Amino acid sequence: MKLNGKKQVLALVLISSLAFANLQAVNASTMSKAKDAKEQAERELEEANRQIEAIEQQQSALQGEIDEKDKELVNLLVNIGILEEELDTKNAQLVQVTEDLAVAEQTEASQYASMKKRIQFMYEKGDTAMIEALLGSADMSDFLNRVEYVSDVYEYDRNLLTQYQATVQQVADLKASVETEKAELEAMQEEYALQQDSLENVLATKRAQMGDYDNQLVTAQAAADEFKQTIIVQNQIIQEEERRLREEEERRQREALEAAERARAKQASQNNSGNGNSSGGTSGSSGNNNSSGATDSGGGANPDYSTGVSGSAVVSYACQFVGNPYVWGGTSLTNGADCSGFVMSVFAHFGIGLPHSSAALQGCGKAVSYANAQPGDLICYSGHVAIYMGGGQIVHAQSTAVGITTSSATYRTIVAVRRVL
Repeated sequence: MKLNGKKQVLALVLISSLAFANLQAVNASTMSKAKDAKEQAERELEEANRQIEAIEQQQSALQGEIDEKDKELVNLLVNIGILEEELDTKNAQLVQVTEDLAVAEQTEASQYASMKKRIQFMYEKGDTAMIEALLGSADMSDFLNRVEYVSDVYEYDRNLLTQYQATVQQVADLKASVETEKAELEAMQEEYALQQDSLENVLATKRAQMGDYDNQLVTAQAAADEFKQTIIVQNQIIQEEERRLREEEERRQREALEAAERARAKQASQNNSGNGNSSGGTSGSSGNNNSSGATDSGGGANPDYSTGVSGSAVVSYACQFVGNPYVWGGTSLTNGADCSGFVMSVFAHFGIGLPHSSAALQGCGKAVSYANAQPGDLICYSGHVAIYMGGGQIVHAQSTAVGITTSSATYRTIVAVRRVL
């Protein structure tokens, strides 16, 4: 009967173990698929984030080109405005100088006509008129005055005509100069118009290209949001499966212990009735108890990740590099690192090897809750990782825009907290 009691306990434990193994295999398959889907989504999210960053960089560069072309266009429009004012001035000058030329030519023609009449009179009268004029003088003084007057009239006509001819030439030269300047301004105006058309075409092309980048960015961000949602869903599945496994393990251990207790009670009852060796029964019961205790210890044990390195030392070392640049794929704490490269290099200083992947770092060490996070723990986000400083702060290689910096730990949704010290 004692042998039968031990067999019953072993049979119950075996049946429970087999049932749990089957259930564990089913849960492990579900969890494995969830983890695979999560890792795939994380890889795709990282790629989407790289695309978003590349598009944003292209947009920034293109916006700079658009701003430069806008400045060129503004300067050109200012020059066109100045040129139009100059053309208006030249047109006014041309109108005035044309009027002045007409007046000068008319005055010249009038003076020339008057001079011709005096010449014609002198020619028709000949020397008789001159002699009569001279002989009609009252005395010598009057005679000399009349001779000088005739000479002055000739000299006046000649000088006045020469002066009017010079004025006409000056006005004509000025008109030609204004017309030349106007032609040059009109040619410049045509050139400015061509430059304006060219700049406006370039700006239209670049703005259309910016619109394409906007559409690409919207698409990439939508894809990233989908990947984030996938990660959240798969995390929920994994957490649910882990909860079920824990509950099943606890239930299995509980049932095994209850079965063992029932078997021991039955064996003790049989021993008290005188059927079998009580000492042997006690020994058998003790053996079962030890077996159960071993199973419980094995099921509840956690691996030891203690490294002897303090979290405060890690944080202090990491903070030395705040202000240094972010470089995609980089691992240099001074010349540039990305988020996982920064974490890897900081911990490597303390002899702790970590992978250069934000996704892989989510599986390192052991999981702790954010409420129990300590300095030196890894704070994991979707496609990103940081080092917890304590007090709700992190130090991390954030982005190309700000480099290595400190931030609030909850600036993004936390997907995991891992302890590697």
